[in-house]
Amino acid sequence: MGIAEWREQLKRGEVSAREFTDQHLSRIEAVESSINAYTEVTADRARADADRIDAARAAGAELPPLAGVPLAIKDNLCTRGVRTTCSSRMLENFVPPYESTVTSRLWGAGAVLLGKTNLDEFAMGSSTETSVFGPSRNPWNIEKVPGGSSGGSAAAVAAGECVGSLGSDTGGSIRQPAAFCGVVGLKPTYGRVSRYGLVAFASSLDQVGPFANTVADAAELLQVIAGEDPRDSTCLKAPVPDYTAALQQPVAGLKVGIVRECFEAEGLDPEVKASVMAAAAQLEALGCELVDVSCPRFNDGIATYYVIAPSEASANLARYDGVKYGYRATFDDPSSASLAAMTSRSRAEGFGDEVKRRILIGTYALSAGYVDAYYKKAQQVRTLIRRDFDRAFGSVDVLLTPTSPTTAFGFGAHSEDPLAMYLADLLTIPANMAGLPAISLPCGFDGAGLPIGLQLITGVLQEERLLQVAWHYEQAARVMQSRPAAALVP
Repeated sequence: MGIAEWREQLKRGEVSAREFTDQHLSRIEAVESSINAYTEVTADRARADADRIDAARAAGAELPPLAGVPLAIKDNLCTRGVRTTCSSRMLENFVPPYESTVTSRLWGAGAVLLGKTNLDEFAMGSSTETSVFGPSRNPWNIEKVPGGSSGGSAAAVAAGECVGSLGSDTGGSIRQPAAFCGVVGLKPTYGRVSRYGLVAFASSLDQVGPFANTVADAAELLQVIAGEDPRDSTCLKAPVPDYTAALQQPVAGLKVGIVRECFEAEGLDPEVKASVMAAAAQLEALGCELVDVSCPRFNDGIATYYVIAPSEASANLARYDGVKYGYRATFDDPSSASLAAMTSRSRAEGFGDEVKRRILIGTYALSAGYVDAYYKKAQQVRTLIRRDFDRAFGSVDVLLTPTSPTTAFGFGAHSEDPLAMYLADLLTIPANMAGLPAISLPCGFDGAGLPIGLQLITGVLQEERLLQVAWHYEQAARVMQSRPAAALVP
């Protein structure tokens, strides 16, 4: 049931918020042992939230837009009184004393918190395999990864464990798991949504966005969380349009750019390429004009990202020293526990291998004698990537690419080769580099019945057009109505 349909049923009294919440809690109980999408389920709070909505409806009060909608939140967004762990031993027992802006807006809009979802440790990964709580699993095939870092949020939506969820996207961490799990994942323009209360990974790249089963539901969630926030100096002051109203605006005449470099990328699965090109043909049938465009530095985004993101992570994660909060190592002989020894051991024991790897890369790139050669040079290439996009949007309205070069891979497939894992974000990273909005939605299935993701990208603050084109494609293609019977979510 979509959010709009649920809202009408609730108003008519055909179903209560408590019943809807209990349905999802029952679903979590039934499948969570197989999926492991949640780090914590807040059942008591969820029922209390739902009961308040039912009481308000019974009293004749006007209901807020997300009244009674059961949602899940990625476990790197601070929730007051509910653990926020980043799926790391470092923050395993951290309970925030404050609420993030985006979650505060959701609760103000009447949403119900079902729980916090699993992720790669500190959002560093593309498979959710680096979580201290164990990996989440793809509901389409539990032997496959759900993607990452927001794998738990994507898997929870795909498995029917919530109506929608929030994730964070630094280099594709919403769109790539959305593609792997066959759901809609939206990364807004950088600054469109507040980062206050989001545990920082790479501050110039991180952005919060929604997962949903449909484009319309993603638009509803974005409507609530978007907008100015005085507590986040990078949050834009631009007014928030009516995203839902924009969905049905006609797309005939819009120019869709086919990014040449993406379809020539090494490692692009032929089934993925064929499915995405079929999606382009579907948009052409809707009246869009397909235009071949070039973004020469598109594939340079991944090398640029793996200098900038680890550098910013190195700075952001320096705060976890075992002194103020988080994990602190213990010593058999307290007299040997100098500040340096305590800090060193706390970080060594509290962080996992992937986090340590990125801290080391970032610290090296920022070190004296290397900052100009690596970090400064990467920022210069980032500017060139942004200029490529600016030129492309001078001739087209929206860009079209695959979301990921492949469909979901098996657990451990890249455990011995971190560089191969990094390539999973090859096609999503450039949008983060330029701060552009982008969306992934299902466009087909491979021979094994796994979902394939289509990525659309628009210019800064053009979420209306992004959602508009995505909605029209979704309505015309009806991908989920023709999914393989063998690929049904358990």
